[in-house]
Amino acid sequence: MSTLSKKRTHFIILSLVIPMALLIGFVVVPAVDLIRMSFTDWDGLASSSKFIGLENYVRMFQNPDLWLSLKNNAVYFFVHLLMIPVELAFAVLLTSKLRAAKFYKTMVFMPYIINGVAISYAFSYFFSPINGAFDAILGAAHLDFLVRNWLSDERIVNFVLASVSLWRFSGYHVILFMAALQSLPQDVEEAARVDGAGAWHLFKYIQVPAIMLMVDFVLFDNIRGALQVFDIPFVMTSGGPGYASSTFTLYTINTAFTYSNFGLASTMAVAIMVLIVLIYLIQNKIIHGIILKGRE
Repeated sequence: MSTLSKKRTHFIILSLVIPMALLIGFVVVPAVDLIRMSFTDWDGLASSSKFIGLENYVRMFQNPDLWLSLKNNAVYFFVHLLMIPVELAFAVLLTSKLRAAKFYKTMVFMPYIINGVAISYAFSYFFSPINGAFDAILGAAHLDFLVRNWLSDERIVNFVLASVSLWRFSGYHVILFMAALQSLPQDVEEAARVDGAGAWHLFKYIQVPAIMLMVDFVLFDNIRGALQVFDIPFVMTSGGPGYASSTFTLYTINTAFTYSNFGLASTMAVAIMVLIVLIYLIQNKIIHGIILKGRE
């Protein structure tokens, strides 16, 4: 075997071994240890723990505050879900020959690259009942009857927080849709225009079917992000009032670090991992079914 062939073989082996070792070391091993801890009563401090079987899982399913937190996560999901068509339409607009399109692209993406904690603090002051900018805007518009304590009203606090999340992440989804749209063959769109297809027909029959895989990814990112949201409710409301704006991840972290119950927190982490995987498999089957049906 020549020297070049040996180097190529070594490179291929390293290319396979190193990623596999990183995957096992940073994903598989922690996940297995997390599952192990979910069957214990470890408090995060003791050098040993007691095996308690399925007790943590029973406690998790019987905890009404945890179900409330999961319900709050659903608000984030549906708010983002309703905005996906708007994000897609925005992407189509920005990929067209729009004047100053580069400026608009930058402005749309800017919120995503700003630190989430900084955004949360900024919006905390924006919605503050004491000299808050939002209430000042409503007052200037003679809409004083709408003024309220936005972050303390249990009926609306999750929608306020979800709107902040939407402001931060929508630009990221717009950029993803733009990338998918720009990858479409131009000759297909030009042929459709020659055949008399208008903007709506082009969007409905060519652009949307062609980027369904990206829609699939954005949907999954929406689900994953909604289930894992933490920084916005943590900084802006700390999950309050009560557990009214708590999320699954925030409740899990409080269980571990505030109440020193790492065993139960590990159970919640396992549950959220399983839930994300199950939702992805179901969604993937539905989306790919739509894609295959569209190609028949």
